[in-house]
Amino acid sequence: MFEKYMIVPEEARNVTENGRVTGFQFGARLPYYRGVGLSLVEDIQVKIDGEPVAPENLTVTVHGNTYTLEEMARTFEDRWEMGEVALITIRREGGLPPGEHTIDLLLNLRISYLPFPAIRKATKTIKIP
Repeated sequence: MFEKYMIVPEEARNVTENGRVTGFQFGARLPYYRGVGLSLVEDIQVKIDGEPVAPENLTVTVHGNTYTLEEMARTFEDRWEMGEVALITIRREGGLPPGEHTIDLLLNLRISYLPFPAIRKATKTIKIP
């Protein structure tokens, strides 16, 4: 139901640090009707043009705070709110070439009252300027 809102292509861009392109990022929203504590985000998986991204190359920034997936699992005092656009940054030397790319995003949330895993997937085309 919320999958079509998960990937925010308007936030897609390469990331430049000290004059070097070190990766790229795109916006993401939770596929859930409530916000969740970051420790409840069980997994985030990204594919770019069909190529899986290694989890150690991925960080998530929510309201200015940046976390690795390992750090998110131990973060109990910060939340990702419903509708909030987080930035998913992929460390990749040179970023992405300009043009269109396909992003596959999987979010697995641990929701205590759901008797099944809350795994949601979305695919969207982004454009790198």
